[in-house]
Amino acid sequence: MTKLYNPHFRPEIAAQCTIINFIVTESGLEEQLLAAVVNIEKNELEMMRQELVKKQNEFSVTLDKLEESLLVSLSEADPNTILDNRELIQNLDNTKKTSTEIQIQSE
Repeated sequence: MTKLYNPHFRPEIAAQCTIINFIVTESGLEEQLLAAVVNIEKNELEMMRQELVKKQNEFSVTLDKLEESLLVSLSEADPNTILDNRELIQNLDNTKKTSTEIQIQSE
């Protein structure tokens, strides 16, 4: 148990303990209560909200993976032949297309 707001434990201790954060924020509690009320009053609306949150999380993960893949490709590319690297150009195109699709779906 600690009174520290954001404690940092060594990896050896963190691996042997269960760390539970009991900090509750007003906005987080408000969001939970609103979700409970909407779930009771209009269940289909809450289901739609949960689906949208799930999609947003998937979009975030996809964009992070694309960004990491692009950065790896750029770092491994030969600076002298970077403009002739077809694989890198395809990776850039795929990243751009997917990013645009995700942006359209997010709106």
